[in-house]
Amino acid sequence: MPNSKWTRVILLWLVAAVAGQAQEHPKVELSNGVLRATIYLPDATTGFYRGTRFDWAGMFASLEYKGHNYFGPFYEKFDPAIADVVVADPIVAGTNSAASGPVEEFMSPDGSSLGYSDAKPGQPFYKIGVGVLEKPMEEHYSSFQHYTVLSPGQRSVEKGKDWIEFSQRADGGPEHSYIYRKMIRFEKTKPVMILEHSLENTGRKSIDTEVYDHNFLSIDRQTVGPRILLTFAFPPKATASMEGFAEIRGNQIAFLKPLQGSDILYTPIEGMSDNAKDYNFRVENRETGAGVWITGDRPMTKFALWAVRTVVAPEPFIRVKVEPGQIYRWSYKYEFYETTRVVGRTTADQTQ
Repeated sequence: MPNSKWTRVILLWLVAAVAGQAQEHPKVELSNGVLRATIYLPDATTGFYRGTRFDWAGMFASLEYKGHNYFGPFYEKFDPAIADVVVADPIVAGTNSAASGPVEEFMSPDGSSLGYSDAKPGQPFYKIGVGVLEKPMEEHYSSFQHYTVLSPGQRSVEKGKDWIEFSQRADGGPEHSYIYRKMIRFEKTKPVMILEHSLENTGRKSIDTEVYDHNFLSIDRQTVGPRILLTFAFPPKATASMEGFAEIRGNQIAFLKPLQGSDILYTPIEGMSDNAKDYNFRVENRETGAGVWITGDRPMTKFALWAVRTVVAPEPFIRVKVEPGQIYRWSYKYEFYETTRVVGRTTADQTQ
């Protein structure tokens, strides 16, 4: 394709993306009388999220429990010219990272995407939850590259007052095709949310991928710092420096000071076993008393922690392997609760 045509396509897409962040996005509300959430619906034209990184289904505008709000956009400005996120004042996110809530990304074990390594430039590959994408002339895959969406797949949505199910059928050829379903449901009269998934392999080749939940937790919209405490089912080990922003205390990670300006905390975490019982951690805002207990029914393969001043994001990974004709299922459970408030305390040694 000539460069001039690529330029026109990119400019038109950027204009549409900017307009998309300013317009009203399709969404629904769920409630069981205890939890109340507003969830954006996937839409290729007017959807809140149309990047090629995260699953389009399950973007949250908010989730409330007893006056506490757990999810909402972590960024303060949207700019499609940004590849990922610029952490400054304001925090600016680009199309592929401007997400909100317990969003998920599927990545192949080699860090690329389904069918990417076998595809030639101009041929299709797949991003589960996004659709069929076109491989450009490039050396390596990047989650922050915005790829041309050849097809978002056949999508459908069914819902009740306290549940919603998204389905996507993607078929770009006989080798790789799939049916992906994701249900968000609230347990009756309980402060519990379940995310249930299934991936059916309808193609000829095996599907071998990892999926992680970014868990953008912006609890009560307060600055991330000593008020935030993470507790694990295992003794976590940080494999990168936490730059003096946080420290490990037994089974907990405690923040030492408020994150400000361009501060970023990122580290992979080790120490978990290959048993699903270790997919088990809590995040609490000790000042407002809001907490969430997150568990999964599959073993974690990796874990990472990312935080900036507006959000703390614990990221558990699991492996999803599906042979042709088979279906793989997994789920996460979020239990929201209130804990003892630690009012007026700001130092890390007072969070225990």
